[in-house]
Amino acid sequence: MKCFALAVALLTSTLCLAQPNSVRIEDLTWTEVRDAIAAGKTTAIYYAGSTEQNGPGLALGKHIFIAHYLAGNIAEQLGNALVYPTMPFAPTGNWGVTTPGTIDPAKRTGHMQYSGSVNISEETFGAVAHDVALSAISAGFKNVVLMGDHGGGQSALKKVAEQMDAEWAPKAIHVYYIPDLYYKEKDLMKDYLPKHGMPVDEHAGTDDASELMYVDKAVNGASPKWIRPDKLVNSREGDTTGVIGDQTKATLEMGKMFTDAKISFAVKQIRELIAAGK
Repeated sequence: MKCFALAVALLTSTLCLAQPNSVRIEDLTWTEVRDAIAAGKTTAIYYAGSTEQNGPGLALGKHIFIAHYLAGNIAEQLGNALVYPTMPFAPTGNWGVTTPGTIDPAKRTGHMQYSGSVNISEETFGAVAHDVALSAISAGFKNVVLMGDHGGGQSALKKVAEQMDAEWAPKAIHVYYIPDLYYKEKDLMKDYLPKHGMPVDEHAGTDDASELMYVDKAVNGASPKWIRPDKLVNSREGDTTGVIGDQTKATLEMGKMFTDAKISFAVKQIRELIAAGK
C-alpha cells in the first residue's frame, strides 16, 4: 500500500512539473497557446532587440538578451499576456554597398562599421512587426503590443501599430506601440547619472552595461557569459570602441533599477492603453 501511495505521489509530482507554465509561445504547443488564449491570455507581446556592437565589453546580443528577459517579466506582471519570440535584428546603419557586389568600408555607417552588427531596413523591420502582429491576431489575441529595446526602428513600430490599429479597432482588436519602456528609461538615466557624478550615455554606456550585467547574472549565474568585465570602457564619440558612455561604472544595483523601471513603465502603459481601448 505504501509503495502504491508513493507511486501515486511521484506520478502526481511529475504531472505537476509537466504542466506548461511558460509565458513564451516558443515553449508551448499550439494547443496550449489556443487554450491559454481561451482562458484569458489575450495580449500578445512583440519585443524587438538588435544585434549590434557594444564595444569590446558587451556581447553583440545585448538588446536581445535584455528584451527576452524583460518580455517574460512584463507578461508575468500583466497576467494576461504571452510573448512572441524576440526579434533579433533592427535598423543599425548602412552596409556600405556602393554598386552591386561591392562594399566600401568607408561608406558603412552606424553600428555597421563594426564587425558582427546586423542591419535590416526600416521597411523590413516594420514588415516583420506587421506580419508577427497579424499572426497574433490570426491566433485569436485581442491586443498586440509592439516595443523595441534599440533606438533604431522605434518610428517603424509606431507606424505599424497606428496603421494596424486603425484597421482592426472596428473589430475590437487593437495593436499598440509602447514607447514608454524605451524613452522613459532613457529619461530616468539622463536624470539619475549626472546626479551621481556620471556622464549621460548615448550608446552602450552605464545603463546598458548595468542592465546586461544584471540580466546576465539572473540568467547565467555567477559566471558572466555576455559581459567581459576586464574590457569595459569609458569612451566618448569619435574613438574606435563604439561606446559613448562609461561602462566601467556599471553595477548590478543600477541594472536592477533600470530593468525594473522598464518593466514598470511597459506594464503601466499597456494596461492604460488596453483599458482606454475597450
